[in-house]
Amino acid sequence: MKPTSLAILTSSVIFSMSWAMPALADVDYHIDINQPTHHLAQVSVSFPQSDSDVLTVNLPVWRTGRYQVLPVADGVRLFHATDSKGKSLPWKRTASGEWQIALTKPTSVKVTYQLHANELGERLRHIDSSHAFLDASGVFMYSPEFRQQPVTVNMEVPEGWKSYSGMDKGNTSHSFKAANYDVLVDSPIETGINQHVSFEADGRDYDVVFWGEGNYDTQKIVADLTKISGQASAIWPDYPFKRYVYMVHATSGARGATEHLNSTIIQLPRFNFREREDYLRFISTASHEFIHTWNVKAYRPQGLVPYDYQSENMTDLLWMAEGSTSYFQNQLLLRAGVITAKEFFDDLSQRIVLNQHNPGREVQSVAEASLGQWSSTWGDYAVNHSVNIYSEGYLASMALDFSLLSDTQLAHSYRDVHKALYQQYKIPLSYNVADVQSILKNLSGKDYQSWWTEYVNQPFSLPFDDLLAHAGLITTYGQSPKTEVDAGMMLSGLYNDLIIASVLKNGPAWNAGVAAGDEIVAVNGLKVTADGLTKRLNDFNVGDTIKLSIFRDERLKEVSLLLTEQPKGDLSIAPVDKVTDAHKAFYKAWLGVEWPFNDEGEWINTTD
Repeated sequence: MKPTSLAILTSSVIFSMSWAMPALADVDYHIDINQPTHHLAQVSVSFPQSDSDVLTVNLPVWRTGRYQVLPVADGVRLFHATDSKGKSLPWKRTASGEWQIALTKPTSVKVTYQLHANELGERLRHIDSSHAFLDASGVFMYSPEFRQQPVTVNMEVPEGWKSYSGMDKGNTSHSFKAANYDVLVDSPIETGINQHVSFEADGRDYDVVFWGEGNYDTQKIVADLTKISGQASAIWPDYPFKRYVYMVHATSGARGATEHLNSTIIQLPRFNFREREDYLRFISTASHEFIHTWNVKAYRPQGLVPYDYQSENMTDLLWMAEGSTSYFQNQLLLRAGVITAKEFFDDLSQRIVLNQHNPGREVQSVAEASLGQWSSTWGDYAVNHSVNIYSEGYLASMALDFSLLSDTQLAHSYRDVHKALYQQYKIPLSYNVADVQSILKNLSGKDYQSWWTEYVNQPFSLPFDDLLAHAGLITTYGQSPKTEVDAGMMLSGLYNDLIIASVLKNGPAWNAGVAAGDEIVAVNGLKVTADGLTKRLNDFNVGDTIKLSIFRDERLKEVSLLLTEQPKGDLSIAPVDKVTDAHKAFYKAWLGVEWPFNDEGEWINTTD
C-alpha cells in the first residue's frame, strides 16, 4: 500500500512527498560528547523556519528493530528552545516523547538538551570514555514538520576517536549527512577508539568496525563476512545499498543485535567469540542482520510503512519479518561454506526440541504472536501460552517452503516469495497477507488460504519427520534411544539458587502444584543445591514419586511429584534408510547445496 502523506527513503532512491513542497533546508544536528565518563553529551538541533503557531518536536518512543515501547525520553534533561535571534521560546511537554514550542511569528528554531546515554544493552545509545554508540532514535529529536528535510550531523568527540556510519560523510571526519530523518534514524553512528577493516564483495564496499577488547579473530570474521556478503544473490537479484557497515561490540556483558538501513550493530560479551559454539552464534547473527537489509529494510509489512515513531506499529506479519530472516540466516552460511551441513542441522535439531517442549505452540498462532510482540515480556505465563516470532516464525517459514517446493515440483521455493516481495513491494510500498497469498498463487497455481489458516492464523505443530522425509532426512536420538526422568520445570539460573523460573503446562511439576517463583530446598527430606538437583533427580526412575520441599511466600510446603520420561541425549538429523535421487533433488532445491552424506550415511564434511 502506497502511503499518501509521507515518503520513505531507501539507501538508493529518495521518494518525494505526494504534494508540492517548498525548497528543502537542512535540519542541523550537533552533539558535543563533553562528559563521556558520566555518559553525558550536549545535543542541539537547528530547524528551518517554521510558519506554524506551534512547532512539535519529538523523540521516538521505540527504536527500529525493537518492537516495544521504551522510556527513551528519560535520558533527556535541560530542554531549551530559542528563535532565530536567540530569544527563549515557551514550550510544554505534551507526551512522553513530545515537546510543543509556541511561536508568535515565522522563525527558525534551535532546540538544545542534555543527553544521558548508558543503554548499551538496548543498542540505543551509549557513551563512555572509549566510545559512543548513537542510534538516532535515542539521541536526536525531530519535528514532523521537517521529517523529510535533509539532515547533517556534526560531532565534537575526544581526541583520537574515529567515527563510522552507514550515512555519507560530511565535511569533517566526525560529520555525516542524510536525505531525511528516516535515513538518520536507521543509520547509527559508532565513534571512539576502535579497529576498522574494509573489504569488497560482489561489487559492494563493506566496513567492519570493532569496539572493545575481546577474544575475537578479526581476520576470520572479515573472511567469513566477505563470504556471507556475496551470497545475497541466492535470494534477491540486486542490492539496496552501495556500502554496508558491520559494527561489532565486545562488551562486559551486553548482547544482542539490530538491523539498520545499510548497517548493523552486533554485541557479545568480550570473551564469547573464540569457541566454535560462540562463534557460530556470532556469525549466524551477522547473517541474520545482513538479510534484514532486504527483509524489513527494503520491504516490510503494511503497518510498518511508514514508521510511526511515537506509537506501536501493528502488523500480523512480524513472523515473516523476523522468523523468515531466522530461517534464511543459516542457509546463507551453508551456501557460503561458513558452516557445515552438520552444524546447520544441529541448529535445526535444537529448534525442533525447543518447539516440542513449548506448550505455547498449542495456544498461540504466529499471527497473534506478531500482534502481541509490542507487549511481550516472555515470563512464565508466556512460556506456556505463547510462541516466539523468531523461532516459530522460522518453523512456519520452513513449512511454507516445503509446501511450495512440493506444489511446484521443485520449480519454486520460499526464496522466490521474498524475491517477489522485494521486486514488487519496495518501500514506500508495503505488503499485506493478501499480497503474500497472491505471490504464492502466482508461483504455484494453488490457493494458499487454507494453508494460511492452518499454519499462520491458528496454533500449529509440525510433523517434522514427514516434512524432512521429502529431503531424505529423519530425526533421531540414535540407534538405541534412551530416556531419563523429567520433572517439567526450569530453574532461573541466577545466583546458583533453586528458584523455579518456569513450570511447563501439564508436566510433572505443573500437575504437582509447583509454580514459578517457588524455591526448592530438599528432595525426599534431603537438602539439594542448584548444581546437584539434576544429578539428584537422576537417582530416581521414571514413574517414581518424589517429595519436594519448597518455600513459597516464605512458607515451607511439601508436594508429591510423579516423574515422567523424556529422551536422553541430543536429537540429531540423519538420512533415511533408502535415499533416492528424488530426495537429493529436493534437498538441493531446498538448501542450494549438494547432498551432505556419503553412502554409509556419514557426514562428508564435519570440519569448519
